[in-house]
Amino acid sequence: MLFRPELHGTRGAVASTHWLASTAGMSMLDRGGNAFDAATAAAFVIQVVEPHLNGPGGDVPILAHRAGSGSVDVVCGQGPMPAAATVEAFTQRGLAVVPGSGLLPAVVPGAVGAWLRLLKEYGTLPLEDVLEPAIGYAEGGYPVLPKCAAMIGALTELFRDTWTESGRTYLRNGVAPRAGERVTNPALARTYRRLVAEAKASGRDREGQIDAATEAFYSGFVAEAIDSYLAKAEEADSTGRRNGGLLTGADLDAWRPHVERPLTLDHRSLTVHKAGPWSQGPVFLQQLALLADADLAATGPESAEYVHTVVEAAKLAFADREAWYGDPDHAKVPVEALLDPAYSAARRALLGAEASRELRPGRPGGREPLLPPLHDESVAPADPAWLGELEQGIPAIMKLTAATGDTCCVSVTDAAGNMVVATPSGGWLKSSPVVPGLGFPLGTRGQMATLTPGHPNTVGPGKRPRTTLSPTMVLRDGRPYLAFGTPGGDQQDQWTLSFFLHHTEHGMGPQAAIEARTFHTDHVPTSFAPRRFRPGTVVLEGGWPAAEVEALRRRGHQVELVADYSLSKVCATGLTGDGLVLGAASPRGAQAYAVAG
Repeated sequence: MLFRPELHGTRGAVASTHWLASTAGMSMLDRGGNAFDAATAAAFVIQVVEPHLNGPGGDVPILAHRAGSGSVDVVCGQGPMPAAATVEAFTQRGLAVVPGSGLLPAVVPGAVGAWLRLLKEYGTLPLEDVLEPAIGYAEGGYPVLPKCAAMIGALTELFRDTWTESGRTYLRNGVAPRAGERVTNPALARTYRRLVAEAKASGRDREGQIDAATEAFYSGFVAEAIDSYLAKAEEADSTGRRNGGLLTGADLDAWRPHVERPLTLDHRSLTVHKAGPWSQGPVFLQQLALLADADLAATGPESAEYVHTVVEAAKLAFADREAWYGDPDHAKVPVEALLDPAYSAARRALLGAEASRELRPGRPGGREPLLPPLHDESVAPADPAWLGELEQGIPAIMKLTAATGDTCCVSVTDAAGNMVVATPSGGWLKSSPVVPGLGFPLGTRGQMATLTPGHPNTVGPGKRPRTTLSPTMVLRDGRPYLAFGTPGGDQQDQWTLSFFLHHTEHGMGPQAAIEARTFHTDHVPTSFAPRRFRPGTVVLEGGWPAAEVEALRRRGHQVELVADYSLSKVCATGLTGDGLVLGAASPRGAQAYAVAG
């Protein structure tokens, strides 16, 4: 029995991690817009209503399929590190790692540029129409989510006394909002309105106006506000000290989002598309390649055999991520070798009957792997209390949840066959202080880069830090089939793989595959500060059959049971075989919703 129905329609479907974003996206389809217009509108609404998980200062990878093209494009919204971001810039401050919060890990905000490029080149509606819902919620208010209210509550002292612009943005008379309380962000509304005003004042056509808005953000008033603030600011961060930032207005001015080809892998009759190794996307493909010979359909989705097989493959794929992934524009990333069938076969031979507790990256092309050292940068005891929260680079209140919470998701498919999926993240309210006058903080994706010389993901000027963001798009015979993603930091490509395998191997429909119990391993170090890991651990949602749990323990897994239906928030849209659009969204957290019409 499903908690929610799988939705089908004839015009379009939107699935996202917030119901207000899903309805905003659907309103664009009602106006005659396409999937790309709808996704852009939904994404800007998510910047307003999920500020604890993303914002305009954050980043996003976008996968886009134009109807009839037979192909997928990747719009890269991962901004690079500043020109001043060298290893020495951090080590001279006595740091062994890039901090997880504050000004030092800030990178160029990529999300706004990526969405504007998608709207310009793939969409049809004017910028003013697409930004209207986000402006409305920022000005008129929205009900604050319980986890957002809890995060603000945990950081109230920091916001009131130290990050004072954040206090002006998120507190009311020095007090955190209650869950469900109506809150506004008038400064962010003014930022959006000015983007629209400068676009219209340019006197250009639709595409030219969107260009003008992009220029206003990256070369105009937004870049100027960021430059002015960071030129003087020194703010408290996870080091327990005050540090200035490295980002400048010139860094924003020098960057614009680009479109690139995806990486692909065939699975059954489907072609799976992912972003490149500047994301963790290839790890999804590596897992599929490792599992290619496994008869997963013959094992139950909650059996110890199935969980063991999938988890052991994940350990190998993610170990390669740790050793080999990085920005291919600045480092030699052997991605073709990592996806070579012969390499996958050699790695597959390492899959055994017992749980591995080793981190075992491979040697693609005979190259020797390099693993960054792990540094425990824990603050103990955390005093004041907010320092313990800033230590965790992921946007979660650690005392409230064991599940990671970073990232949002938007997926849209329209009846014409346009399809798009993205996982916006970064620039959350816990990451960095709000920039005065703009209503949003900067993103801290720089924390994912290492200070280890010679690694593909070493800090470097103009280099994209390797991110966890990882939407997935699937075509069948060049036609749209499924577009999906989930929040979850490092777990994204484990939870979405479970969803995909439930669908392809166990015959579940998308909604049933989303609602099936899921699992992951914490065997590999997290990408977020302070990069902790738990070798051999398997995390299962509650309700797992007791006999299968014991069977996993006999194989050597360290099994941890968490609350039932607490892992993942997969959102998906696509086309059925008879041309209907479908939408599905996870009931976990009572927040993600799909809409179809």
